[in-house]
Amino acid sequence: MEIVSEHTRLKRSGRTFRGPCPLHGGEGPNFSVDPAKGFYKCFVCGEGGTVYTFLMKHLGMSYPEAIRSVAERVGIEIPDERERRQEMDPNQPLYEVNTFAADWFQKRLWEDDRGKTAREYLERRGISRETAERFGLGWAPEEWTALGDAARKHGIDNGRLLALGLAKESRNARDPYDAFRGRIIFPIEDLGGRVVAFGGRILGEADERTPKYLNSPETPVYHKGSVLYGLGWSRGAIRKEEAVLVVEGYMDYVSLASHGVGNAVAPLGTAMTQDQAELIARYAPRAILLYDSDKAGLKATFRTGDELLRAGVEVLVATLPEGEDPDSLVRDKGQAALRRFLDDAVDVLERKIQILERKDFFSSIKGTRQAIDALLPTVRAASDELVRGMYIGRIAEKTSVPRETLEREVGSARDTRPPGVPERRRRDEGRRADDFVPPPAKADIRTNAERSLLLLMVHDERWVEEAIKHVEPGILSFPLYRALYQGLLDVEGQRDAEGEWLTRFAPEVLPLLEELRGDPEVATMVPAEAFFRGSVAQILERAHLERLADLNRQLNIASPEQQMMLLREKADLVKSMRENGYLRRPGYLQTLTQKASPYRSD
Repeated sequence: MEIVSEHTRLKRSGRTFRGPCPLHGGEGPNFSVDPAKGFYKCFVCGEGGTVYTFLMKHLGMSYPEAIRSVAERVGIEIPDERERRQEMDPNQPLYEVNTFAADWFQKRLWEDDRGKTAREYLERRGISRETAERFGLGWAPEEWTALGDAARKHGIDNGRLLALGLAKESRNARDPYDAFRGRIIFPIEDLGGRVVAFGGRILGEADERTPKYLNSPETPVYHKGSVLYGLGWSRGAIRKEEAVLVVEGYMDYVSLASHGVGNAVAPLGTAMTQDQAELIARYAPRAILLYDSDKAGLKATFRTGDELLRAGVEVLVATLPEGEDPDSLVRDKGQAALRRFLDDAVDVLERKIQILERKDFFSSIKGTRQAIDALLPTVRAASDELVRGMYIGRIAEKTSVPRETLEREVGSARDTRPPGVPERRRRDEGRRADDFVPPPAKADIRTNAERSLLLLMVHDERWVEEAIKHVEPGILSFPLYRALYQGLLDVEGQRDAEGEWLTRFAPEVLPLLEELRGDPEVATMVPAEAFFRGSVAQILERAHLERLADLNRQLNIASPEQQMMLLREKADLVKSMRENGYLRRPGYLQTLTQKASPYRSD
């Protein structure tokens, strides 16, 4: 209660304490904290859990961060496994060189007279010293070997400078020359806070021979397609907002942060990669793209949007006024002006339609054909079946092309990975993006039964033994629920009073597990047997209906031979549904005869 009371006003009400909810910003005393049971509950927004889930939801902490924060408050020291791994890292000498370089660049900005021009530039761009120091901004002087000379004096050899892209081989001199000269320097950090690379921006506008931005090359410690600029600083705000703003460059990111917008990230001079998209999916279910509205910016917008859709992220596009970018907008008009455009952001497919409509593509048959060709890659990129179904419906509505025709067109070329991009890893080869997406709201019709089943299994192990008799893990509709379900099966019979069994779960599952452990709703689920049976029945029923819809879709495009096999499977499925009583409810008979789609949610 002590921690929660720091974020809202609490007054005793019997054995609990009540006050305004700090999570949704309520006014009345709808937020309840029960110190004896160790959980909180808001009776308006429905949020509830332990002190750990409170810190995660309110402050954007990860589960390990929340554990450490509470432990520090009560004087318990938890060894940091990351520090031990860092000591064993064979690349540690390279990280130390990057740290030296970052510190050297920063001192050149603030302590060197030659950094005056750079300081004035940052001031004109609205970047205060506080903000610049927060992100470690620095200055690379115009001299050819200034960094190299300083590094060699500190015992850093040329080999490490070359390996990290901080220096380049010289044809005319023994020592290499500095790669970054006459540029504002942006250190790039990994999620552990280690400097892995640098980006440099020239002052003013670039000419044809000089790139505006210069980035570190691939090195043993830096793989640009796996890193997002600013994610380490922004992940708390991203978790809290449940949305990430994707901007084009370092300056956009720093400018937004300096004006109070803290949930942004920026790719590093390349198109959005699969790894970067999956990294975003790990922290946010929604992304708002804030790229320029010129031709190059739109191309990058839709390429990024497709990659994020493949990772299971909802993608919106914010359209700024012509000639504006996030940096100029917040600098001239403030955060509130940007928020208005974020509130007006539209789905990425809808943005494509707007542009095609403005160019009059839908006024002719030829243009409509070209418009469909432009829209279908985004449809195919959507990994969420429901989203893909809604996209197809929207295109059908806009073009008057039958939905069945569009579905066949989508199915004819489902692999939309750009050339050179590998297939998504199999589950046994590593984690996938959708394993990290936060679970849906409790009000989600498709997952209420799954959540109820997991809630029972978490609080009483006897339901674990019963659940496996009826429900296979793969039936659950949400990846994180599947992961927790499988985890509960794996630790069956191993629960102990000390809580050691909790350490056997994968890190991405722990926040959900902790949330369910602290959910007081389980006390209202009586008799538990009835809730268990009802949850299992709904889960199996939905699985039957989804398979039936899938069969109906396949029948529309199958050959005569395939149709016979599909009809036999459909007959068996309908028989099973009838025996289980699923067909007694209104509307289900219609599902059997219509050209059903897998995008429905009955």
